[in-house]
Amino acid sequence: MVEGRESRGVPRIAHRASAGLFASPDTSSFTEFLGAYSPDLLPGGRTPPAAPVGEEIPHGTTIVAVSFPGGVVMAGDRRATAGNVIAQRDIEKVFRADEFSAIAIAGTAGIGLEMMRLFQVELEHYEKREGRTLSVEGKANRLATMVRQNLGMAMQGLAVVPLFAGYDEERDAGRIFSYDPAGGRYEERDFHSIGSGSVFARGALKKLFRRDLSVEDAALVCVQALYDAADDDSATGGPDLPRRIFPVVASVTSDGYRRLGEDEVGALARSVVEGRYDSPGGPTAPLR
Repeated sequence: MVEGRESRGVPRIAHRASAGLFASPDTSSFTEFLGAYSPDLLPGGRTPPAAPVGEEIPHGTTIVAVSFPGGVVMAGDRRATAGNVIAQRDIEKVFRADEFSAIAIAGTAGIGLEMMRLFQVELEHYEKREGRTLSVEGKANRLATMVRQNLGMAMQGLAVVPLFAGYDEERDAGRIFSYDPAGGRYEERDFHSIGSGSVFARGALKKLFRRDLSVEDAALVCVQALYDAADDDSATGGPDLPRRIFPVVASVTSDGYRRLGEDEVGALARSVVEGRYDSPGGPTAPLR
């Protein structure tokens, strides 16, 4: 029986029940709790469309990540596309997951952003419940579970493929994890890229990566790789100098997550564009 007036569409009696549940959720996983309490609010708890969707829904594209001694840098272009149309020029795809990790999304933009926010809550919920943070492995595994929950949507064309990177305190190193749409989790070595321009970006990463990169040079490698991706993939946006739209670049080290300022990334982007006037193919690697 519903008691009293409804507040924001939720009956008072439900408010009382939920207050008790939130006070003692019996799990350190927010997604498990939400799945038990209101599964329809989870991306994977919804009914997938009856037929595969087309390309009219905006998709995020290229993400790159590069490790360096003591951390990792992650960067993403700013374009979202719907078929052959640029749906948004300044979408953000790289985010702080928690103090020592970053997440980026490629694929269906709306579901990806929702999954990213849910992952942030998942990590914060665990920290508040347990009084400590998850290990990097634990965070990567939690994200794999969330990707797996979206499999029904992925099979209908609404796939989300994240890239996760974190600072491992025990190893004093940055670690990179990639995923497939079914929730498979893979740890990558040195660098990785995802999204429609990832093939072209990976070629640049392979050419420019060095094990002794500084954080500044790792960021430059990421911007170079995104430029190469945009050069060959129409769904990836290059640096937009007239509009001052530059890639989002973030580092994760023992000092925590830091998003590079617009001035820093703008300077990197301008140097890359200016360098391409003389060398359209970008920096060359030693032949021997």
